[in-house]
Order: sequence, then structure tokens, then C-alpha cells
Amino acid sequence: MVRVEGTLEELRELFVEGAKKEARKVAKKAGAEVVKSGARRAKSAWQKFMANKKKQIKFKSGKKKGRLDLKKMGAAFRREQRKMKR
Repeated sequence: MVRVEGTLEELRELFVEGAKKEARKVAKKAGAEVVKSGARRAKSAWQKFMANKKKQIKFKSGKKKGRLDLKKMGAAFRREQRKMKR
């Protein structure tokens, strides 16, 4: 039989924390095996439009100042899509 001495906090640190870390490590490894890092899905036309800084329309004043005006951006995007179809 092994005799373990120390305060309750030291014992917790030795056994409980070690077990938690080990369990976390095993779970993370198992999760990594399940999730496959395949090819990413291509961005949609809207996502590409949103990412383009030049096409971002922002509120100029008011409580929404500086935030994107999605209503105007949506209209501009649809207008651009209509022109591309012609």
C-alpha cells in the first residue's frame, strides 16, 4: 500500500487536476480524429461582395454611425447581379 501525504489542496492538485487534464487530452484527440479537415466550401457571391471593403456602405450619422448599412448594400448587390446577367 502506498502512503500519500499532503494537504487536501495538494492531493486534489495531484489526482483530480491530473485526471481532468488527461481526460481533456483524450477527448480532444478523439474529436480531432472524428472531424476531418477537408476542402472548404466556396464563398457565395454575397459573401465575396461583403468582403470587398470598397463596396461596404456605412451609416454616416446617427446612432448606427460606422456600422454597415445592409439594406443599401443588399440593393447594390442585387443591382450588380442584374447587370451581370445581361
